[in-house]
Amino acid sequence: MNPESISAQKPELQDLPQVKDRMTFLYLERAVINRADNAVTVTDARGTVYVPATSISVILLGPSTSITHRAMELIGDVGTSVIWVGEEGVRYYAHGKPLTHSSRLLVAQATLVSNVRTRASVARRMYSMRFPDEDVEGLTLQQLRGKEGARVRAVYRNFAKKTGVPWNGREYDPNNYDAGSAVNKALSAAHACLYGLAHSVIVALGCSPGLGFIHSGHERSFVYDIADLYKAEITIPIAFEMAEKYPEHGDIGTFTRHAVRDALHGGRILVRAVSDIRTLLLDADANDNDVYAEILELWDDKEGFIKSGVAYGKDMEEGIQEGYGEFL
Repeated sequence: MNPESISAQKPELQDLPQVKDRMTFLYLERAVINRADNAVTVTDARGTVYVPATSISVILLGPSTSITHRAMELIGDVGTSVIWVGEEGVRYYAHGKPLTHSSRLLVAQATLVSNVRTRASVARRMYSMRFPDEDVEGLTLQQLRGKEGARVRAVYRNFAKKTGVPWNGREYDPNNYDAGSAVNKALSAAHACLYGLAHSVIVALGCSPGLGFIHSGHERSFVYDIADLYKAEITIPIAFEMAEKYPEHGDIGTFTRHAVRDALHGGRILVRAVSDIRTLLLDADANDNDVYAEILELWDDKEGFIKSGVAYGKDMEEGIQEGYGEFL
């Protein structure tokens, strides 16, 4: 064992790249992930490559992938999210730890989602992000859902017409990926990548993937909320483009993932996702450093938040000790 890898020091939180400054995702399958000093190594039949863990937002671990304890230690220390997925990345199983030590966004999210009025307000803002040139304030959530459904169907039809790819509606069987048409398989692979990215941003910011505003009742409701903001712009066009290029190719999922990876990186979607989540949950001009600060406080029902690490109750304890004889 390399003695340097044992002595490698855990980096300080403030020294790590924030999630908005990282690359998007890395999908791995049929490989062994290990650690060499402060880099992750990936070994498969083609050889070994070194991956700087601090530059990756999320690592998607596919089938036949093994990862060592040392590798997970490094990945956890640098705040990179790890998501275990199924074949072609279309099934989600588990994920790793967040990058932030602050619960500020989580508290804001829980507060907003727990009130009908504020939850509806956030949901309306999510819909308005998809209709930037329209005033949706006067529309009910039911009307916005119908408007969004019509918009997505029109997006599918437009790209089907543009690419010449046959389109008979969205069909997806999570238990039988290969049964779908080329475009449906491409859509599944593309959306899975986007879900992984959205999930990594959400957990990296310390939010809850399960507390959605439009979607509800699922452990990844908020993931679907955020991912839906970008599907019409990113994953749907890519899926139709891949189906046009590789209509009969059995590995269309791989081509799709590579195309999504390039599009997500080039479009700086991480920066947008972080900004959008913060805008939805906090004031738009809130300080970025507040989310990444390592703060631990105590909550008080009268004073709000007070300092932790203080031995409160000394006066009370001394008073009890002084008057202890009176109680005997």
